[in-house]
Amino acid sequence: MIKSWIEAMRLRTLPVSIAGVITATGFALTQPGFDLLPALLCLLFAILAQIASNFANEYYDFRDGLDRAGREGPRRGVTEGDITPGAMKRATYLTLLLACITGLSLIHWGGWWLLPAGILIAIGAIAYSAGPYPLSRHGLGEVAVIFFFGIIPVNLTYYILTGAFTTPVLLGSVTIGLMGANVLLVNNYRDANDDAAVGKNTLAVIFGRRTAITIYLINGVIAATLMIAAIPMPVTIVYLIAHGTLWNFMRTHRGAALNPILGMTAMLMLLYAVAFAVTAS
Repeated sequence: MIKSWIEAMRLRTLPVSIAGVITATGFALTQPGFDLLPALLCLLFAILAQIASNFANEYYDFRDGLDRAGREGPRRGVTEGDITPGAMKRATYLTLLLACITGLSLIHWGGWWLLPAGILIAIGAIAYSAGPYPLSRHGLGEVAVIFFFGIIPVNLTYYILTGAFTTPVLLGSVTIGLMGANVLLVNNYRDANDDAAVGKNTLAVIFGRRTAITIYLINGVIAATLMIAAIPMPVTIVYLIAHGTLWNFMRTHRGAALNPILGMTAMLMLLYAVAFAVTAS
């Protein structure tokens, strides 16, 4: 049972939310008066919000008949009968509540205007998989990731830590968003046949695998280019080599063979963010 819940958290994808906070913190470390506590609270909020979104995705995809036993991707506890739908739904909203409570504490540093931003993030965590127009089922999943795991959290975290918005941070937030979108692209590229069979119109289903893998390659190149002035060139070169290697593997493999690439894409994103934070400080 515990193993099923850990699998439902999708730990391999959590670097997507962690990397955004680390990137914002890397920018903030160069500013006077840096405070670690709000940075840690931002990190906790980001992780809880992503776990809530992952739980919601599992529950609502099962409810709407979009997941099936024996799928090519990682097993889903609700679909396989390890977790009841009711338990997953309760876990979704409990985790989201914990994220909201954590987010409220950040008002102390960022001000009350953060409240509508937090509400937007909470809605986004659910709207990705549910509601009248689930983003993940209409080819908008990757766009949602760019905003909710890149642009919004990086800029808001930096604002909470420094009280300012800057162009370099905005560029960094787009970089993280594009890298995060690539994690989802691997998932949707792998699951394209399963998703098409149940009417889940991801980007890979709508435009085809060839377009999806081309976007994966382009995203990584653009991401590295946007941060080229803010990070040492050797880091950029290593990132691009690793990114190209993952792209080439995707190009020549299908199905379950791609499962490790999802985690590797997320870990590459995290390592890039850590390298930036270390070199920036």
